[in-house]
Amino acid sequence: MKALQSTRKVLALVGIIGTLATMMGSANAQTWDETHPRRVEVNERLANQNARIDYKEATGQMTPGQAARLHYEDHQIRQEERDMASQNGGHITRGEQRTLNAQENHVSRQISWE
Repeated sequence: MKALQSTRKVLALVGIIGTLATMMGSANAQTWDETHPRRVEVNERLANQNARIDYKEATGQMTPGQAARLHYEDHQIRQEERDMASQNGGHITRGEQRTLNAQENHVSRQISWE
């Protein structure tokens, strides 16, 4: 009888843990809406810039140090985008997108010059 009660308690606990995990996953999905058009545009530009940096480094048009600095700048922009989105329910505002685009434009010019 005790074994049956113990098994029921374990199953109930597993059910509660599963429910909590599902709820946390849903909340996280709402916070990180990476499919929002403004976020997609910003992140696609960052991916493109990273590819440009890698190409210029691989072809000798940029030193590893220059590439690392530009990758770091792109990383900072990506982190700022995530921080902005976390404050806006998974989205970024038009004004935030303009700010991020201006920063990306600056890095893009640096990639061209290096």
